[in-house]
Amino acid sequence: MLNKQLFPLLLICVVVATATTTAASTTAVMCNLVYSSLKSCLGYVLGGGLSTVPSKCCSGIKFVLNATRTTADRQNLCKCIKSIASSSITVPISRLAKLPGMCMANVPFKICPNADCSKIK
Repeated sequence: MLNKQLFPLLLICVVVATATTTAASTTAVMCNLVYSSLKSCLGYVLGGGLSTVPSKCCSGIKFVLNATRTTADRQNLCKCIKSIASSSITVPISRLAKLPGMCMANVPFKICPNADCSKIK
């Protein structure tokens, strides 16, 4: 039988583990949303001959921004974009950073590989 003194400690461990797993899965869900919504932007960002941003790309950006309503959402969005910016694929950061302005969308943080996502409100 479980020692009565160990039960509160076990309960705390379960709560912390659940919260950590939930936070990680929330970030993963956000990143999946970002990737699927912004895949139409790849041709422009990677310089695949597109000189203008496709309208579907702008729609995707606005959709993602509308989905980020809380501080945690915005921080997770930042983490996703930061992971794209620092991925093994060479992503031209300057082209990635220009997307919101070209789509008349306001991203609440600077798009760069060294963004401090924890400071986003």
